[in-house]
Amino acid sequence: MTLNQGTKEVHPRSKVISYHLVIMGERGDEIEFEVRKKNFRTSSAAPGAPAPPVHSEYVGVGGVGAVQIVLSDDEHNFELDDIALEKVLLREDIKDLPVAVVSVAGAFRKGKSFLLDFFIRYLRSGGSPDWLGADDSPLEGFSWRGGAERDTTGILLWSQVYKVKTPSGEEIAVILMDTQGAFDSQSTVRDCATIFALSTMTSSVQIYNLSQNVQEDDLQHLQLFTEYGRLALEDCGDTPFQKLQFLVRDWSYPYDAPYGAEGGNKMLERRLEVSDKQHHELQSLRKHIRSCFSEISCFLMPHPGLKVATNPAFDGRLSDIEPDFKEQLKELVPLVLAPENLVVKRIGGQKVRVKELVHYFKAYTAIYQGNELPEPKSMLEATAEANNLSAVAGAKDKYQTIMEEVCGGSKPFMSNAELEQEHIRAKSESVQQFLSSKKMGGVDFSSRYLDTLEKDMEDLFVNYKSHNEGKNIFKSARTPATLFTIAAICYILSGVFGLVGMYSFANMFNLFMGVALAVLALWAYIRQTGTMRDFGTHIDVAADYTWKYVLKPVYVKLMAKGMESAANGMLSSPGDNDSIFQSKFNSTSPIPSSSKTNIKSPRK
Repeated sequence: MTLNQGTKEVHPRSKVISYHLVIMGERGDEIEFEVRKKNFRTSSAAPGAPAPPVHSEYVGVGGVGAVQIVLSDDEHNFELDDIALEKVLLREDIKDLPVAVVSVAGAFRKGKSFLLDFFIRYLRSGGSPDWLGADDSPLEGFSWRGGAERDTTGILLWSQVYKVKTPSGEEIAVILMDTQGAFDSQSTVRDCATIFALSTMTSSVQIYNLSQNVQEDDLQHLQLFTEYGRLALEDCGDTPFQKLQFLVRDWSYPYDAPYGAEGGNKMLERRLEVSDKQHHELQSLRKHIRSCFSEISCFLMPHPGLKVATNPAFDGRLSDIEPDFKEQLKELVPLVLAPENLVVKRIGGQKVRVKELVHYFKAYTAIYQGNELPEPKSMLEATAEANNLSAVAGAKDKYQTIMEEVCGGSKPFMSNAELEQEHIRAKSESVQQFLSSKKMGGVDFSSRYLDTLEKDMEDLFVNYKSHNEGKNIFKSARTPATLFTIAAICYILSGVFGLVGMYSFANMFNLFMGVALAVLALWAYIRQTGTMRDFGTHIDVAADYTWKYVLKPVYVKLMAKGMESAANGMLSSPGDNDSIFQSKFNSTSPIPSSSKTNIKSPRK
């Protein structure tokens, strides 16, 4: 096998490099391939630093292979490879057809890709009765392997879009979607929620792949993931998503519910049943799931056999798979992909064409790349957060109770120094209550909630301080006193200027006096009726400014000057002061005659 020719194409926007290769086979036939490489780390590495990881995909141009359209990097960021997506969906022969998208999602290492490869067999055969093929044929399609480590990352599409004609004669394009497994050791809750939500939003049938049973935690995860998807849809209507197919693998209780769709729906009805005896939380969860999907069903699959589970060399041959599993495959796959059972993708009640799916992928991925949606949390983190928020609320209530007892609405005005001391005491007791309460998450997790509590108490103290200032009768009377003082000063100045014949100045101060009295009357009206409060606030601010920066400095200077003049007057006439003092002393304390004699004739 020799390389005949090759070309290289660089796509700068998505950092994808495409190599188109034509290889000459041993029999002289030419095989065309496309090799696409994508760097997740787009920043240039420093000299000497290790090269960034390069992920390669090998996709046959003729339509054979898995194409990764949503990629995840080491920083847990998702990116849409729109070039790869457009190459699959914008082919001339299928882009205008209505589309049916079948997706498989669920926990990692549960056989999602393995199942999808049987879907490919069915579609390749055109739905023929013997679509399973020969017993010794290896299974080909999406990458899968045994073992405990994850194999699929991001979201992948099968590059071959299959055209199926329905019984009504309509031709539909069928797309198969494989998704990254949830809850592996390298994925965050946000990663799992984003992948599940994206695949659910863009698919018409979402197969929820589960192991052995439908458990309560499976329903809780489904609620979280679907809610994360619903949040991204601005107008999702009553049922934002279409068909949900529970697929329970390795079902071990056929005596309780038989394999297949009948047993699955019987079991699912019991799991999703809502009764008055259930806790409100359990009822809400089940109602939420039913409200998110227009159709919900379940299928029970047996175990494929020990050779599948334990043989590392297993390659998907039917001869190594248990008969029960193959029988149920013959029922499951047509149930999803038979022409009469296909579900066309609809958004807003309208059928979606293949080329329109490109725009929806771009729009939905952009939403999850931004910060518009809340960060999904694990159940432990969500519980710890609620627990700490409850402790914050309790401590804040304690602070408010203490402060209300000190300076509440009916309490009299107290000095700012005393109020500050009471604030420190209330804050200390509230913080102590928060620290002593039992909380989940540990000290480091609770520290940020303690910071929030302290900030909230400081904000509350500002309000209490302002409310306390409002009880100060002198401060409350500052506005009318300031306005009346201005009016009085203007009245006096008007009279003075009138006496000296400067009538223009006299009239000006008369005008100022009238304005001050009018503003005073308006302020009294606002305080009495409670209307035009914003205007009243502006009057208070202006009066406070006038008092602080005009009247008060003048008043302080006049008082200081008056005190200084009085002191100088007393010190300038000491003799007069002594005689006044002596007369007062004589009038108030008469001295006996013997004492007077002694004073006049002191002993020498």
